[in-house]
Amino acid sequence: MKKIIFWIITLLIISCSEKVKPEFSLNGTTNGFEDGTTIYLAVGNNVIDSTSVQNNSFVFKTKLSNYPAQVILRTSDFSQYRFLWVEDNPMTFDATKTDFRNATVSGSAPEKLSYKLFQEIDSLPRQERTEKEKEFVRDNPNSVVSAYILSVYSNAWGKETTQELFNKFSKENKNSGYGEKIQRYIELNKELKVGEQFADFEMGNQNDIPKKLSDVQGKIILLEFWASWCGPCRKENPNLVKTYEEYNPKGFEIFAVSLDEKKEDWIKAIENDGLKWEHVSDLKGRANEASLIYGVNGIPDNFLISENGDIIARDLYGEKLNQKLAELLN
Repeated sequence: MKKIIFWIITLLIISCSEKVKPEFSLNGTTNGFEDGTTIYLAVGNNVIDSTSVQNNSFVFKTKLSNYPAQVILRTSDFSQYRFLWVEDNPMTFDATKTDFRNATVSGSAPEKLSYKLFQEIDSLPRQERTEKEKEFVRDNPNSVVSAYILSVYSNAWGKETTQELFNKFSKENKNSGYGEKIQRYIELNKELKVGEQFADFEMGNQNDIPKKLSDVQGKIILLEFWASWCGPCRKENPNLVKTYEEYNPKGFEIFAVSLDEKKEDWIKAIENDGLKWEHVSDLKGRANEASLIYGVNGIPDNFLISENGDIIARDLYGEKLNQKLAELLN
């Protein structure tokens, strides 16, 4: 009996001495928010949770699949929003003396680092901002914020800079989702330049039939990168339709790669804009394989390819494209 009592007491002492692991929570305060205002917590475009403001206060106790994670807090119309890094800890969000976007956040080391960078670069010209971001990634190779930044700007910064910065990353960063994305860019990107031979690839069309760029032979090809959600792309499409109608009978073809993720949006845009040329997509958005091969940073973007497979020009639109085709085909 004494032994049983001894073990019970021992177990109670052990259980009481074990610390309860803290879990993510976010206690927020705002100013000027009406009671009942809904605040959404989203990861990318996916809303994970929502809560209502009462007396300028709100609380989230959401369980996320991964930490640290970058989320966005926002109202329904995006009039108030804030990107922030959350960790599996109790966190606070204080916007009582400032606007929502500049709230003081505590409880997350990545967020503290990220917001410090934001304050340094927010008002800088683009080139200075880019250099500061590169410097940050170089100086913080173990931070998930650096892995995120490099995964976003790999195409813009180029393969050489991306490889240099990636090599300095911690093993954890290299093996993260962001690291895998960076590694995929490094492996796929061909650093293609005007005057070099095109790089072939295969991708499914609207009917999931595989199509290769090299299937188009003996014609001048415009390799066009676009998406249904890209405003400038859709604005340019009527001009491209006119160009196609004029020069397709003379030996001109378009091979369009969409950076869409939703197939129905992609197909609807093709139909609505009357785009009668070949279309392909892997529905991976900005991670589209062809866009990584060709180093596409923003859309619209295109490559004009000769009958022999040489890249003649890049980023030609409207009258400039028409003039080039007239020179080559008339």
